[in-house]
Amino acid sequence: MRFPSMTALRALDAVARLGSVSVAAKELSLTRSAISHQISKLEECVGYALTERIGRGIGLTYQGERYAREVHRLLLNLQEAGHLLDDQKVSGRLCVSCAPGFATYWLCHHIGGFLRQYPQVQLQLISPKTPDDTNNPTVDLFIAYGIGDWPELLVEEIVALRFFPVCSPRLINSLSGLKSPQELNGYPLLHMTDYSDWRVWLTAAGASHVNAATGILFSDAHCAQSACIAGQGIAIGDNLISGDALSRGLLVRPFDITIDLHRGYYLVADPQKTERPVVQAFSNWVKSQLQSSHHSWQDAV
Repeated sequence: MRFPSMTALRALDAVARLGSVSVAAKELSLTRSAISHQISKLEECVGYALTERIGRGIGLTYQGERYAREVHRLLLNLQEAGHLLDDQKVSGRLCVSCAPGFATYWLCHHIGGFLRQYPQVQLQLISPKTPDDTNNPTVDLFIAYGIGDWPELLVEEIVALRFFPVCSPRLINSLSGLKSPQELNGYPLLHMTDYSDWRVWLTAAGASHVNAATGILFSDAHCAQSACIAGQGIAIGDNLISGDALSRGLLVRPFDITIDLHRGYYLVADPQKTERPVVQAFSNWVKSQLQSSHHSWQDAV
């Protein structure tokens, strides 16, 4: 048996996936007659019928379906081989400046996957002086926190933040549940840097009479979340910092009220540096992995 042409294999795969010669022709930028001709040539090559007339259209025969599955697997393998070769071209030094909150609660839990995919990259992660700092000239790519206002730089939002109260299941059980935000008076509140997040949330929840300036004030998000998980109080969390803990059941949301922060995490870079393959590879990897994380968090947050 002689080897079939790649065009013929792709034609059969497209018809099998899409269930239509017309749609397959559009996907491959061919005419309907060209698709039919390629499948006829493929049938001559393999020695049996791959398609059969069904009404005014065509369908796959039993043998055609089996053969199409093998063809699809083969094409996927070829595509993957191409991706592997492309990945090997991504190399060199990459310095990423990452806001501490994003680094602690997301990037440090996933970064090994990037190096497994791009083993020839020399990766350096550093922390900026402030979460919105993008002034370091030695950095290739910033993951910065803010409202997206970095003039003359390329900016792309990757996480839009929302905040809401969180606490440990053990604490909520010991309190016999909280029926409404108005009941928060007298309960330990945990704060990050200042009392503003709780004040904003309590006002939105119609509980501005609750004294927000009580409890413990932390200067570090990691300490505040650790205290919250340990049952020391109720904190204001967000979909990034608290997302994983919520999905794992370490934290719960006592109330459904959510506030949009109008702040988030952004990929920020000098336009010239974004042309480097290694910068593009890291940016695409971050966005792809975040999409997977969001799927796992969405039910919890």
